[in-house]
Amino acid sequence: MRATGILTLMLLAGILAWGSRRVESTQNLSSPTSSPREPVVVELFTSEGCSSCPPADELLAQLDARQILGAAEVIALEEHVDYWDEQGWRDPFSSSAWTTRQYEYSGSLHNGNPYTPEMVIDGRAGFVGSRETMARKEIERAAGIRKARVEISKVSPVQNRSVAFKVSVEKLLSPSPKDTPEVILAITESGLHSAVGAGENSGRELHHSPVLRELKVIGTMGKNGGDAFTGQATRKLDSKWDLQNLRAIAFVQEKKSRRILGAAQIRVSQ
Repeated sequence: MRATGILTLMLLAGILAWGSRRVESTQNLSSPTSSPREPVVVELFTSEGCSSCPPADELLAQLDARQILGAAEVIALEEHVDYWDEQGWRDPFSSSAWTTRQYEYSGSLHNGNPYTPEMVIDGRAGFVGSRETMARKEIERAAGIRKARVEISKVSPVQNRSVAFKVSVEKLLSPSPKDTPEVILAITESGLHSAVGAGENSGRELHHSPVLRELKVIGTMGKNGGDAFTGQATRKLDSKWDLQNLRAIAFVQEKKSRRILGAAQIRVSQ
């Protein structure tokens, strides 16, 4: 009896130890202690009227959804330009403002005339947007550059399609001399799609990653970005936008160099 009792106790101890290790392992998997990722703004200039754009749209969607690039937190902005709208299909998500933004990058990146699809990483590098290897390389490179910490939060819940955001930015780490760092608030919407009825993609059902809906400068960082920034901005959300699919993105971008020096995003519905 005594030997049996000792054996039983040893067996129970082993089971408890195994269970403890299993719980510890499960906890490590569910709450990893990895360091915070570096936000990287990935912009894609695209159009539903462009037959070479869907592969780039799919790549951006994968980068946004999977978030598998090591130290990078991909912040995706899909910007539909309007210079394809006269080619048989008017892109319902296109805007002349995004065309203007792409032209500004053409000057800072010295890459000639705008084209689609074009991917721009943190305002520093631009290339054909369907080149996955190049995209991964440039995103990982951008993630290795330490940026200013940006925080964005909602001041209050969405009421009557109106929402106020608080944006804070610490002092910039490597601002360009004599440039103006602008604090920008963007709204994107995911889950959008179109049944294209004309043009180069006629007959195709196109699905999109976070599409840029609105972009507005809400302030500047002061002389050469030497001062921190804190401000609030209230946005009226279009009634056609799905609140559950909206994100608010705050980022700092130099007006001349177009470099993005920090960014953060939240879901509007949270």
